[in-house]
Amino acid sequence: MPTHILVTYASCTGSTVGVADAIGRALTEHGAIVEVRPMAQVAGIPAYDAVVAGSAIQGKAWLPEATAWVRSHQTDLRQKPFAAFLVCLTLAMKNKAQVEQARPMVADWMSPVRALVPTRSEGCFPGVLDLAKIPSWRDRMGFRISTLMGVWDEGDFRDWDAIQAWGGELADLLLPQPV
Repeated sequence: MPTHILVTYASCTGSTVGVADAIGRALTEHGAIVEVRPMAQVAGIPAYDAVVAGSAIQGKAWLPEATAWVRSHQTDLRQKPFAAFLVCLTLAMKNKAQVEQARPMVADWMSPVRALVPTRSEGCFPGVLDLAKIPSWRDRMGFRISTLMGVWDEGDFRDWDAIQAWGGELADLLLPQPV
């Protein structure tokens, strides 16, 4: 019997959508029936055998609506295999040594989710910096100054190979294994 997996997400500027879609494709390639949907469109999860949830990072945390979604579904999520991911620009900094130093801190941004529902796996991926899509004037100016100072470049820094690989690893963790 095929496994039905929900890949759900919350995004600010759209880069998390692409990551969720790529994870969904990887799981589909491993035999799952996958539905990729924004968290705002997921009222219930009883029909799914497993759930993968992800969010953009803002202010060193999952988006508030993403954390609220996990909190509101935590009873059901605790009954299913659950994995979580985040997408953030900290992992896209130009200085690779700083990125490596930041990795443990970035992984810790998943702590509030982990406290609500134990995760089988967690993925942390760099995102996209498109200054025109940053909704807050203050944040947009902050990123503009940071790009001028050489912290970031504008562009798409999603690592599709790493995302695909993590999706493949999830298949081993979320799908029933043949006996």
